[in-house]
Amino acid sequence: QVQLVESGGGLVQAGGSLRLSCAASGRTFSNYAMGWFRQAPGKEREFVARITWVSTYYTESVKGRFTISRDNANNTVYLQMNSLKPEDTAVYYCAAGVAYSSLRSAYDYWGQGTQVTVSS
Repeated sequence: QVQLVESGGGLVQAGGSLRLSCAASGRTFSNYAMGWFRQAPGKEREFVARITWVSTYYTESVKGRFTISRDNANNTVYLQMNSLKPEDTAVYYCAAGVAYSSLRSAYDYWGQGTQVTVSS
């Protein structure tokens, strides 16, 4: 089992920045690929970014604005979000899995989510 706890969400104006954190406990953190997903009201949960040990990948809408990183020594994955837009408003979830994928089904463990609201 892996337990994931997100933090760092909040209310920010368009153009601002936030850094989300996801603290992991349980099994060896470094064994897992980590992903960030988001879900806006009335919409499906969608992929945002993923990271393994050296590779990262982003959905097109956040490329150049968001950066995913991980600190294996502290069992934490981060999502730095810059130049935020109102359409980035969503609940953000981190997830852990053994496959390097953008599919929700590839991730076995999920956090409870943290709300990000971007005002215009």
